[in-house]
Amino acid sequence: MTTQKEIGDSGEQIAAEYLTSLGYKIITRNWHFGHDELDIVACDGDELVIVEVKSRTGEEFEHPSEALSNKKIRHIIEAAEAYILDHNLDLDTRFDLVTIIFQGDKYELEHFKDAFYPTG
Repeated sequence: MTTQKEIGDSGEQIAAEYLTSLGYKIITRNWHFGHDELDIVACDGDELVIVEVKSRTGEEFEHPSEALSNKKIRHIIEAAEAYILDHNLDLDTRFDLVTIIFQGDKYELEHFKDAFYPTG
């Protein structure tokens, strides 16, 4: 039986390959700030893109996007702010969501640009 970590790792790999195929430059994956993590940090042209990846099997009842709670969004924004400060970046920043639903050997990928916005 496949573990949730294996499903998540596979989803992140597929998402990274997908984004690269669109011309994104992957800067880093699985960047940690305390207990928080940024799945994928990339550049899309002159824009920094923080990508959250949510993967599920078709056996689960909720869509992967439903696992992106307001609390999780706050943690992603805090980690993104730390990443930007840590790397002294001055770029427009966008938050995307990539969801992947595995059905046996196949999968369905959805990419939501500007999935959420940091609030001031």
